[in-house]
Amino acid sequence: MKKVLIILYYFPPAGGPGVQRWLKFIKYLPKYNICPVVIKPKNPSYPIIDDSLLKEVSPELEIHEVPIWEPYSIAHKVNNQNKKYQAGQFDTSKNQSLFSKLSIFIRGNFFIPDARKFWINPCTKYAQNYIRKENIKTVITTGPPHSVHLIGLNLKKEFKDINWIADFRDPWTEISYHKELKLLPFAQKKHKNLEYKVLSSSDLVLATSYTDANRFRELGAKNTITITNGFDSEFNSSKSKNAKFTICYSGVLEQLRNPYPLWESLSELVRENADFRSNFKLKFVGKVDEKIKNELTALNLDSYIQYVGYVSHSKSITEIESADLLLITNFNDKTSKGIIPGKLFEYMATHNTIISIGTEDSDVQKILNKTSAGQHFTYQDKDEIKNFVLNQFSKWKNDEQTVINLDSIKEFHREQLTQRLVEYL
Repeated sequence: MKKVLIILYYFPPAGGPGVQRWLKFIKYLPKYNICPVVIKPKNPSYPIIDDSLLKEVSPELEIHEVPIWEPYSIAHKVNNQNKKYQAGQFDTSKNQSLFSKLSIFIRGNFFIPDARKFWINPCTKYAQNYIRKENIKTVITTGPPHSVHLIGLNLKKEFKDINWIADFRDPWTEISYHKELKLLPFAQKKHKNLEYKVLSSSDLVLATSYTDANRFRELGAKNTITITNGFDSEFNSSKSKNAKFTICYSGVLEQLRNPYPLWESLSELVRENADFRSNFKLKFVGKVDEKIKNELTALNLDSYIQYVGYVSHSKSITEIESADLLLITNFNDKTSKGIIPGKLFEYMATHNTIISIGTEDSDVQKILNKTSAGQHFTYQDKDEIKNFVLNQFSKWKNDEQTVINLDSIKEFHREQLTQRLVEYL
């Protein structure tokens, strides 16, 4: 079998969406005569832990751990907001604390490209020795954190003949929160220069969305393809009808993704429609921003809401399988059109209808149109959102099934996506 070296930061027991992509690629690669070898940090500062994902790691997988030092361990002792900071969620409100402002400023200007930069040198040295020993021909780095890509850049300089694949699960300077880092001109220039070096030096850039792939080409990537995220579960055909029409959101819901037109529509439907009022439930599986909770309270929706909180990945799959309408949201900004949240694909695997709210002409909208898995709306489409929810409620009452394109959905299964990756390995 051909050995492929994969360098990553997020790996079980880390939880969250950043883990799933390569956990699943690694699962299926051996089926195609590819032997994955993982280098990951030892004792990393993961914001979310999900021990259930350890069961998906094959005992035969060769894993190497390289010690990492992270400044988050110090910051956590100083301020308990650090976990929020770790996860890449920045407080953009006018009421930012002085500590928040200072933390973001330091993060953007002195930890370039990110606070995992101290892993670059020790991991590079370890990987160099392994490549020489095992005669490795292909190296894959995946970010964020984008400091992992700088390890790949170092290895490409040392071994000019290796095939280096840089996988961008999210953009670098084009990501929505980059502009919130309070960057000084020198720092912005350094971020841009490092991004260009990675994109132009790698043999192949993987993008998770069609829009991102186009952006990477414009920024200097010489060879770019799109391999989206996907799903690895099968539809639960034994699902029984819920006692109430259940709308479910899974994952972290922060203020920047707040789908307020939907909340307003639900509030009006509860007020105007007695049947809807008696048979409606809104469920959140994961953390919800306190400001959003307050907004829902002000709209008199509290009695219809269930806050499940953070659960394991397997439990979250069970929750979305049992829902009737699945909510996905994105930033109300044109720069978000290339963001395809990983939950979209797990939503599609349930065959439950999806309601998406975000910017116009987004990649999410393209996928929903292709698969007939749901409908996409902008933040200006409040009336259309309200009508759509009412229509889905009527279908639920009458036991009507939405017709979806099963063949198109199957294209996003993790094994099918891995097969496409293998073509480039």
